[in-house]
Amino acid sequence: MTTAQRKPVIGLVGGIGSGKSLVADQLRRLGCGIVDADQLGRDAIAAPDVRAQIEAWWPQVRADGGGIDRAALARVVFGDKAELRRLEDLVHPCVRAARQVLHESFGRDPDVRAIVEDCPLLMEVGLDSECDVIIFVHASRPIRLARLKAKRGWSEEDLARREKNQLPLDKKAGRADYKVDNDASEAECLAHVRGVFFQILACMD
Repeated sequence: MTTAQRKPVIGLVGGIGSGKSLVADQLRRLGCGIVDADQLGRDAIAAPDVRAQIEAWWPQVRADGGGIDRAALARVVFGDKAELRRLEDLVHPCVRAARQVLHESFGRDPDVRAIVEDCPLLMEVGLDSECDVIIFVHASRPIRLARLKAKRGWSEEDLARREKNQLPLDKKAGRADYKVDNDASEAECLAHVRGVFFQILACMD
């Protein structure tokens, strides 16, 4: 990891449905600038040039009202590594450019105390090497699956299909500097995040 950043760069990792967004929201309230890779990806897919290429390659994912049916696109790419790689080749350049803009903006903002990389594939794409510290957000699989069923209507098969494109959770946890537990109450999780954040700031001084 590098400590050359003027402001600490904190990477978030964890299982799908573990509550990384909850942790990111708490870090935002504590003064962090959040680089939300999922949102940057959605913005990239909505960009006219990228959308046109997606529609040309996968016409079946066109939404009836225009734009991209993201659920249909997910069904196509998460079942085929070659198709997923093709989509990443279209989307990732836009995401990288937008990410750089955010880093520069947060770096200039005196109110931003640290920069958070909220990226589902942080370690898979090598962004962990650009972070000063990594926080692993833990939640048991049954709890994660229950959350995903309630919020997204996912089945266990949906979760498994997406997880096969990610590093095993034990490897992510083993490479993290801090662990936040999100198996209990939200209040306990947020209190833990606060404590971890101030530990990070103290270590960076």
